[in-house]
Amino acid sequence: MRLIPPTSRRVFLRDLSRSSLAMSAAASVLTYPTKGQDSTSVKDPNRSDANPRVATGEQGVVATVNPLASQAAMQAFQRGGNAIDAAVAASLMLSVVDGHNSGIGGGCLALVYPADGRVVALDGREMAPGGASPEMFFRAGQPAPELSQLGPLAAGVPGLLATLERLSREHGQIDWNDALLGAAEVADAGFVISEHFARVLRNSAGDLKRFPASARVLLDESGQPWSSGHLLRQPDLAQTLRQIAEQGIAWFYQGEFAERAATHLREAGGVMAASDFANYKTRARRAIQTQYRGDSVIGFPPPSSGGIHDAQMLGMLAEFDVAGIFAESQARGLHLLLEVMKRAMADRAYWLGDADFAKVPRGLLDQDYLRQLASTIDLSRATEVKSHGQPPRAELDLFGQRKHTTHLTAADARGNVVAITQTVNTSFGCKMIVPGTGVVLNNEMDDFSIAPGVRNAFGLLGSEANVIAPGKRPLSSMSPTIVLDGDRKPILSCGAAGGPKIITAVLQLLVRVLDLDESLEQAIAAPRVHHQWSPDVAVCENALNDQTVEQLANMGHRIQRIGSAAVAQGMAMHRIAGHAPQLTAASDPRVASSAMGL
Repeated sequence: MRLIPPTSRRVFLRDLSRSSLAMSAAASVLTYPTKGQDSTSVKDPNRSDANPRVATGEQGVVATVNPLASQAAMQAFQRGGNAIDAAVAASLMLSVVDGHNSGIGGGCLALVYPADGRVVALDGREMAPGGASPEMFFRAGQPAPELSQLGPLAAGVPGLLATLERLSREHGQIDWNDALLGAAEVADAGFVISEHFARVLRNSAGDLKRFPASARVLLDESGQPWSSGHLLRQPDLAQTLRQIAEQGIAWFYQGEFAERAATHLREAGGVMAASDFANYKTRARRAIQTQYRGDSVIGFPPPSSGGIHDAQMLGMLAEFDVAGIFAESQARGLHLLLEVMKRAMADRAYWLGDADFAKVPRGLLDQDYLRQLASTIDLSRATEVKSHGQPPRAELDLFGQRKHTTHLTAADARGNVVAITQTVNTSFGCKMIVPGTGVVLNNEMDDFSIAPGVRNAFGLLGSEANVIAPGKRPLSSMSPTIVLDGDRKPILSCGAAGGPKIITAVLQLLVRVLDLDESLEQAIAAPRVHHQWSPDVAVCENALNDQTVEQLANMGHRIQRIGSAAVAQGMAMHRIAGHAPQLTAASDPRVASSAMGL
């Protein structure tokens, strides 16, 4: 791929960023080409044909939600970097051009399978401030969930930047300063607002107006949101990125930024202190590994719920002939997926939280337990799941005793695979930009359980396991996943964005590739369903044909139709003995995302 010279980059930015920026999911696959089944696909009507859905490469490939982020990854490859360097570069660029979904004011989960075969799981999830408590989200004795979604109490301590720095330092091959400065250049020069970005701005404008620093960046002088086609420049964010390049992340966590952010939040009624930033550490976690159809599925442990519950659902599906059921009837196959989703999400609501604080039983992945759950599924009708299950050894064998969102994925010819899911939670997080820095702060405190029966912004319920505590990390649906074959070679990497729909989107991608033998492109484009136990509703994408939806309704499912249930990007590696592997990246037709290869 030809690099865009710096002198031409301003024109390049104008043209290339005329794309939809959307909450997305990404998947990557490193596998042999297969013949897939035909399936209806979901397509974004605003997608630009200039943004390729499929790209090939010999040195590396990447798939992200935005072409500027994919271009940043390609530049990292061209400078001699590996997949980790490419992913870091893409992530930093997303902080500039996809700030409503993620950024350095938010957090991430990063799953890496380096070429040396070690599994690396880095927890960059946001952390509750030292002064945080459940009581701060109550007013007059009643829960006030809006306080955990908007304003100074909603922000957790950001973890994305610390995680990217550690990834680069421990696993990268080139200096990450080039990526920081490249992102700063785009922040200075500006990018053209897409239709989707403009739509998110319109939906958020009322809240953004409440915070002058946010309004100065994201609204015009009359307080109206910028329209599509506007060149959005962020000079303060550019200067922040340059300060990090010059002074390191200490400037962010122990220096000027921490002081500015804490002061601003406290003056607005928050509880975060500069010491909370100084106390933040990225944590290395022990990844979850489970067997499915002869492959090893690697997922992220708590505070992610995705790794556990995708493994749970696969464990239940292992008791069925999934391919045969889908061949008999797509409706029966999707019904089976909805039923395993219900059971896993019921367990999520009760058992899951930060394993450093809560008792999260390893028995959730016990195959006998999963077999018992599977035995309660009726393939002909929907069944009511009244409560969570009771896994074995629930008090004795626990995780943690063994020491709006986007997803990107990258791989290289050396065998390095990276899956990073990053977020500020809902669009533009808590809607607050730290004055003079351009950094949008997250609203991840909403991912804690405020009180029994109180739903968060995604309609999810939680339990005591996910209650707020100082230094605790909220439960997450982020689900970066890597699959290895019997020879421990990576064949699939996937992740998603979209709240709880992340978990179920990842499941469906795994099933379509591993069970149904679909190609990566088909698996990404296929219509999706979703169930999160409560409310008891089967969510179906509009692209799912009416006959199938009617059959699901006749089985007893309460149906809700939506435009899209998460979005995905992906990669494939074709290995031929005696030849260099051919890498392929594929992006989701639901949004104007981007796949690139070198």
